[in-house]
Amino acid sequence: MKSYLLKICPALFLIGLLGCKNDQQANTDNSTVTTEQEQPAKQGQAFIKDDVSEPTVLDIAKGSEDHTTLVAAIEAAELENVLVNAGPLMVFAPTNEAFDALPEGTVENLLKPENKDKLAFILKHHVTPGKYDKEFLKKFKKLGQASDLNVPVEVKGEDVYVGGAKILASIPAGNGIVHVVDKVILPETN
Repeated sequence: MKSYLLKICPALFLIGLLGCKNDQQANTDNSTVTTEQEQPAKQGQAFIKDDVSEPTVLDIAKGSEDHTTLVAAIEAAELENVLVNAGPLMVFAPTNEAFDALPEGTVENLLKPENKDKLAFILKHHVTPGKYDKEFLKKFKKLGQASDLNVPVEVKGEDVYVGGAKILASIPAGNGIVHVVDKVILPETN
C-alpha cells in the first residue's frame, strides 16, 4: 500500500502543479488583454453619474447644442472637476458662434495638447466666484475672474456686457449660474 501511495502521490503532485501553472498563465493572459483594452478613466467629481441633483454649470454646458466648442475646450484643458465644485460659480459661456468669430485656426491651435495651459487660462477668464443674476451685475464696474484678472462690466440700456461680451441668457445651476455670452472674453495681458 505504501509503495502504491509513493508512486501515485508524486504523479498527483505533478499534475496539480502543472494545472495551477496553466491556470495562472491563463489568468495572466486574460488580465493583460483586459488591461490593454481599458482606457485610463478620468477621475474626480465631474465623472460621477448623478441624475438626481440639480445640474452643475458643467452639466448645463454639456447639455447645450450651442456650447459644444466650449465643452471641447473644457475637456482639452481638463477643467471638468473645477466646474462641478460647490461654488458658487458664474460662468460666462461663449456660444459656438462666439468661438467661430475668433481668427481662423485659433480654436484648433488652442485645443492642441501643448497649448493646454494657455487654453486653461483663457477659460478661467470666463469664471467668477458668485451667483449674480444679470440685474445684480449692473451694479458692478469690474469683476475679478478666476484668471486673477479683472474684466469691466458695462450696462447699455437693458443689456449687460462683461469683458465686452453681451449676456444673452442666464441659466441657474446647482453650483452657480451660467451666463450665455456672444463673445469669447480674451484676457488682456501686458
